[in-house]
This record gives sequence, C-alpha cells and structure tokens, in this order.
Amino acid sequence: MLGDEKGKIWIDGQMVEWADAKIHVLSHTLHYGSGVFEGERAYRGKIFRMQEHHERLHASAKMTGFDLPYTVEEINKAAEEVLKINGLTEAYVRPVAWHGAESLSVASLANSVHVAIAAWKWASYFDTKEGAAPGIRLMWSDYVRPAPNVGPVFAKANGQYISGMLGKNKAMKAGYDDALMLDYRGYVAECTGANIFMVKGGVLITPIADCFLNGITRKTVIEMAHERGIPFMEKHFYPDELAHADEVFIAGTAVEVQPIAEIGTQKYTTGPITRRMIEAYTKRVNGEDRKNA
Repeated sequence: MLGDEKGKIWIDGQMVEWADAKIHVLSHTLHYGSGVFEGERAYRGKIFRMQEHHERLHASAKMTGFDLPYTVEEINKAAEEVLKINGLTEAYVRPVAWHGAESLSVASLANSVHVAIAAWKWASYFDTKEGAAPGIRLMWSDYVRPAPNVGPVFAKANGQYISGMLGKNKAMKAGYDDALMLDYRGYVAECTGANIFMVKGGVLITPIADCFLNGITRKTVIEMAHERGIPFMEKHFYPDELAHADEVFIAGTAVEVQPIAEIGTQKYTTGPITRRMIEAYTKRVNGEDRKNA
C-alpha cells in the first residue's frame, strides 16, 4: 500500500517522514479539485525532462488561477533531494500543489498554496501477466474530452481526471487495461493518462492536441520520429480510421511507449515502427542516444 511506504516526502521546503505527510480534511483542493501535479520518472537517478515537467507545473498552476510559492529551480533541487534522501534511482516522482484549509468557499483566493514532492520505487503501470501477448487491451470510454472553452484543458489539474478515472475503472472491471477517449467532436483523443499514436502505410500519426494535454512523452516520441526520418503527421481522425491502422501504441511518462494489442474487438500487432519507438525511448531516458535527457 502506497500510504505505508517508508522514507521522506518534501513539503513546503521541509523533509518530513512519509507517515507524517498529511493535510487537513478541509483543504480546499480536497473539496474542489483546485490543484495541479506532475508525473515524472527517474532513470539511473536522473529525472527525465525534469525542467520541462516543473515548467509545466508552474504553467498548469497559472492556468488554474494561482502561482506556486517556489521557483522551477527550487522545485528541481527539491525533487533531486527527494530521490537522494530516499536512495532511489529508478523511481516515480510526484510533485503536487494544492490549496489549504483557510476557507471553504468555491473561490480559492483566500487559501494558501502548498507544494509537496514524493518519490517511490516504480513498478509497471499495467499489471500484464507473464506470457501474455505483447501489448495492452483498450475499450472505448463513455466520456469525451471537453472543448477548450469548458475549462483549462491544457493544465495538468487534479479535477480534470474524473472522467479518466471513471473510464479506466470501467475498463478494468471489464477486463481491459485502459480506456480510449474521443473528444467533443467525435475525433480520437487520448487514453486516460497517455497519448495515442497509430501507424498507417509507414506514416506515424497522432491526434492534434487541441483539447487535451500535449504530453511530454508525446513530444519526445515526435522528436525521435523526426530524428529517425520516420514520416509523421498530426491530424484529426475518427475511430473508423484507427480501426484500419497497421500499428497502434500509447505514450506517457508512466506507461512509456506501450503497444496496443486490442481496442474493443479490433486487434493489432506490434509492428516495426512501434518497436523502433520503444527501443529509442528506452535509450533516450537512459541517456544512451545522442540527445541527452
């Protein structure tokens, strides 16, 4: 159980024992979802694209209407200290910012802003069984990604993950690994916590990120495709086009590059471009290719 981990968590400039990292039950974010966070991975003791993650944390806070009390550089240093004090090299890192318990109206202007960073040893995001076919199984979500005028859809904000949580819960209960969401127009959008790519006729294609998060791993995959001369395109497409794809994979910090074996009743195989992206990403995060993390 994650709550029973041992070690230390950084909160508001101080290292505290894991069991003592608590907030008040009347904290504004607990009731209204007014917080932001990042999901990061450390490889060989180094957080992959740390600067970009913490710049996005600041940007998400601004989009959600508040400022963080720590600079990007201060958060960078704190994250590195969390890894070091806990003796972690291969780890998941979770910075989170939230509003305190000074007031419990819908507005958050009277509430203090707090920041914490925790890290723990990483296990596989998907509980795949040994000997299973390569790739994971997706089902379609009942919920869609909203239009940009509905809220701060480009912020990595706590409250925006409710539909993803519900979609993934339903998928897992039905025996799938995750859920795939459409956007408000009916185009293919993303999974509950990762961006989706397909390959058709040797071209790597991903949806235009105009109503959902342009993931850091998504951008890394695009960079790697360009570096390797793989034809690439960003475009809107409907589910029927996805059904005729040659390869499909998802990409995210937690899932890394993960091949898709099924979407509903449609089956896929792990093709050559997916394998190249998996290999390239593994080298990239471990600092083994020409472009350092």
